Amino acid sequence: MALMKPIRTTKKLDENGGEEEALLMSPTSRMFHEPNYNLYVLAILGWKVPINVDAMKAEIQGKLLKHPRFSSLQVIDESDDSRNMKGIPTTVNLDDHIIVPDLKPNPNNMDTDKLVEDYISNLSTASIDMAKPLWDLHILNVKTSHAEATCIFRLHHSIGDGVSLVSLLLSCFRKSSDPTSLPTLLVSSSSSSKGKSKFSNNRRSIRSLTWQYLVKLWSCISLLFNTIVDVSMFVATALFLKDSQSPFTVPQGLKTSTRMRFVYRTVSLDDIKFIKNLTNSTVNDVILGITQAALSRYVHRKYEIEGKRNFSPQKMRCRASVVMNLRPVLGVQAVAEMIEKNAVVIQGNCFGIVIIPLSISQLDNPLDYVRKANTTMDRKKHSLESRCTFYLSELLIKLFGFKGAAALAPRALSHTTLFFSNVVGPLEEVSLSGHPLAFIAPTCYGQST
Repeated sequence: MALMKPIRTTKKLDENGGEEEALLMSPTSRMFHEPNYNLYVLAILGWKVPINVDAMKAEIQGKLLKHPRFSSLQVIDESDDSRNMKGIPTTVNLDDHIIVPDLKPNPNNMDTDKLVEDYISNLSTASIDMAKPLWDLHILNVKTSHAEATCIFRLHHSIGDGVSLVSLLLSCFRKSSDPTSLPTLLVSSSSSSKGKSKFSNNRRSIRSLTWQYLVKLWSCISLLFNTIVDVSMFVATALFLKDSQSPFTVPQGLKTSTRMRFVYRTVSLDDIKFIKNLTNSTVNDVILGITQAALSRYVHRKYEIEGKRNFSPQKMRCRASVVMNLRPVLGVQAVAEMIEKNAVVIQGNCFGIVIIPLSISQLDNPLDYVRKANTTMDRKKHSLESRCTFYLSELLIKLFGFKGAAALAPRALSHTTLFFSNVVGPLEEVSLSGHPLAFIAPTCYGQST
């Protein structure tokens, strides 16, 4: 990507007739504009009814465009020697951002799932013009096996991270059962309540004040030790430590402009919660355990078929990079109120990376995969790796500039096998301008390999 030149903008006026102030972007958001770190977020939304395009436009005009990041141009501040970026408020023409293609299935092949999948895949080869706010919405009024219609909400990662974007997006929705009420998000996690329960039980069992201090001291020492080990492994991964070559690793040198495919599936949350309660773990532990079980069985079956008897999957180095949110979750209600009052909404990117080892082994009891994942995650929770990796990226920017940091930071991701990220969704069925939502499938593209 060539260096961005100053863009001639149309100034946006506030309610008093004055020019709105420019929005300074965070260093992490600025780094997302470097060529090998140019990430886009895709949110695939399935709907239970065909989409009324005019109603959707009106909803976006009345709510989403109140957020400054969706109504500002991102330009380099030429007066700043560090070449930071800022958002310049501008007038948004919705016709430049909302695309309604005329998709017609092939009469000889009425596979609309493949038609929508190909359309989404083609988006991964294109970028959004810097001469307008970096987002667009593609409305596909084509019925598939998943939904009656599909929208693809695409935006540049510099606008915000998963937590801020989902909170903002859901603030535009309303409960299907009560069109005047905002969706409900689960703010407190089960993992935190589990930790509190353990602490309270331990506290009741401790009789001596001296013993309490010893326990706290050991906890601090353990936290420090775990953090040093984890951060050292992260740095080693960024510099030279790569995962073993496997059927899941991306071919080296794959260009970020390569056409990608996005596959999404829906699983029963009730089934996930049933396993969670059975193993006394968390939803994330169950997801990680299922992933380990699937990878293990695939690898063992593949190498047995190919007859590679000298290969031991247990010796494979297979790890996942997991994104951890570092900002407090405000909730949809707070975000909606801040937008209505034209207040500054928490935005930008504020996350750290944690590297999770994956066990590639054959276990007789499938639940043992979840228990191993639970042990791994409990160990990772007693570490400050996510915060340290966030501050490490900030330090890299100060020492080497945006280009140097963008060259080093993605290496930790490209040297691991998988990339995990999840965001909590609403607790009930939600709708947008009378369109009930069937599913949301978020993903991203543009990361280097």
